[in-house]
Amino acid sequence: MSLYKQWTENLEAIKTQGEYNDFFNEYMGKETECYKKILEMKAPVIEGKILELAEENNMTALEFTGFLDGANTSFKEAIVLDDLTEESEIKAEFDFEKLLWNMHDAKAEWLYGMKEWENIFDEEKRKQIKKEYNRSKIIVKGEKTGRNDPCPCGSGLKYKKCCGK
Repeated sequence: MSLYKQWTENLEAIKTQGEYNDFFNEYMGKETECYKKILEMKAPVIEGKILELAEENNMTALEFTGFLDGANTSFKEAIVLDDLTEESEIKAEFDFEKLLWNMHDAKAEWLYGMKEWENIFDEEKRKQIKKEYNRSKIIVKGEKTGRNDPCPCGSGLKYKKCCGK
């Protein structure tokens, strides 16, 4: 069975809120340390065997697979997670802008608020990424169709006599 399948099955096996909290409190601490290490070293490339990379980051192979799952949308090229085993060799390169954006999207303040980001982007650039993220979440409503306006479906009838019933 692949590591990714085991990872998802372990997540699905969590039944209570207490188990969920315990699991993620432990995992998020390890995830944070892993990101700190990457940002401190300014190392956008993760390369090696899954088991060795996991041990370097004080994680199990399953936890490291979970880390890769969370980071996969932030790589320049996504990793195919379904086939990963402990012996699988990977090479993945982070797009740091995309990573910071995705951390905002995940509302992971403990990650996007790390001081290690100062090694990667100056404060102005971090604010710009946050601003672009916020802008992307603004919903602009279109004009409302009045009851006596022509129906937008193209029938030629007034809205109140067609789709507005």
